[in-house]
Amino acid sequence: MSASPRPGEGGYQTISEINVTPLVDVMLVLLIVFMVAAPLMTVGVPLDMPDAKAAPADLPKDPLVISVDAGGKVFIREAEVPRGELSARLSALQQDGGAATVFIKGDRRIDYGSLMEVMGAVQAAGFTRVSLLADDAPQPAGG
Repeated sequence: MSASPRPGEGGYQTISEINVTPLVDVMLVLLIVFMVAAPLMTVGVPLDMPDAKAAPADLPKDPLVISVDAGGKVFIREAEVPRGELSARLSALQQDGGAATVFIKGDRRIDYGSLMEVMGAVQAAGFTRVSLLADDAPQPAGG
C-alpha cells in the first residue's frame, strides 16, 4: 500500500516563484512595436521646401506651424483651413494664448503672392514673431 507523497520525500512540491520569461517576451515585442510606430507618428503636411544656406535657429518648444502645399492649400499644424477662415482661426488661437512664434512652411512650387497672403493673415491676427522655414542646403561634394 502506498501513501500519498509528502513534500521532501520525492513527491510534488508547490513552486512559489514567478515565471518572468513570458513577461520579458511581451515587453520585447512591445518595445519593437513602439520603436517601429514612433517615427510614423510624427508626420506632417508633405512639402517640397526650398533649400537655404542659413544656420539653423533655436526652435521654441511648441511653435505654431502653418504650411502651404503645392496646390495652394493652407494647413494650421496638420488641419486644412480655407483661406477665407485663416485670419479668424489665427485670431482665435492668439486669444487662446497659443504659441508666440509662428513658422510658415511653403512648397517651392507656390507663387510668392500666396505666401505673402498667408504672412499677411498671420500678422493681421496679432502674431509678431513670424519665421519662414526651409530645408537645409545640400552640402557640395568634397566639402
